Amino acid sequence: MDVLWTIPPLLLLLLWSSSTFMFYFKKCFYVAWMMCLAVLAIPLCLLKSGGRDVENMRVIRSLVRHVKHLLGLRFEVSGWEHLQTKGPYVIISNHQSSLDVLGLMEVLPDRCTMIAKKELIYAGTVGITCWLGGIVFINRKKTSDAKSVMAEAAKTMLDDQIRLWVFPEGTRNQRGDLLPFKKGAFHLAVAAQAPIIPIVFSSYSNFYLRKEKQFNSGTIRLKILPKIDTKGMTTEDVASLLDKSFNLMRSAFLEVSDSVPQSNGTRCH
Repeated sequence: MDVLWTIPPLLLLLLWSSSTFMFYFKKCFYVAWMMCLAVLAIPLCLLKSGGRDVENMRVIRSLVRHVKHLLGLRFEVSGWEHLQTKGPYVIISNHQSSLDVLGLMEVLPDRCTMIAKKELIYAGTVGITCWLGGIVFINRKKTSDAKSVMAEAAKTMLDDQIRLWVFPEGTRNQRGDLLPFKKGAFHLAVAAQAPIIPIVFSSYSNFYLRKEKQFNSGTIRLKILPKIDTKGMTTEDVASLLDKSFNLMRSAFLEVSDSVPQSNGTRCH
């Protein structure tokens, strides 16, 4: 019985004195809380739309937007006016960690869902919620499968008038720069003749360092860039479209990352 009295102060001491403990505590809390929210989201999505539907992203967005406060994160968004584009479009953004989901939900426009790796569908309640939200799953290991999924996604964009969010780096990257882009998002935009809207997340290195096991409170800046038109473009233009998008986003990434205030080391949970 005496041991129980020591648990809360011991936990508090560890949270404030050990950055490694804080890192794992916040990571585990984040995953567990998102799974709990997914349990709540599943029946709400079924009640709202009766099954798989991009409109369910409204439910998911409303449930997730508070999580940033629990992790001590703050978002500063610029360029909101660029998301006022009507009709289908493709959003592309850099990809640093699973925390990107919080920024995504901060600015996610209506009738917008994501393209994600196929493995996510097996992530328990989160996977079911993603499926209900209309997320398009691709097998990154099979190029032919990914291409066919993108072609089908382009048709769905036009038929259902939806927007798709893609991470063109293809994998998480926290190296302080952007990885080379894959062509899928650009083939998708050209096939649908839909504009591309780049969104840049500032570097997380001022508060979140995976290798060093640090996860403090911090500020993330999101910069929404002007749309890039693809009207009249063909597959021959994909390479130049990719290069243009990469250069614009890399320049914006370096700019917003340099302007983010450094973390004061305060830990928030």
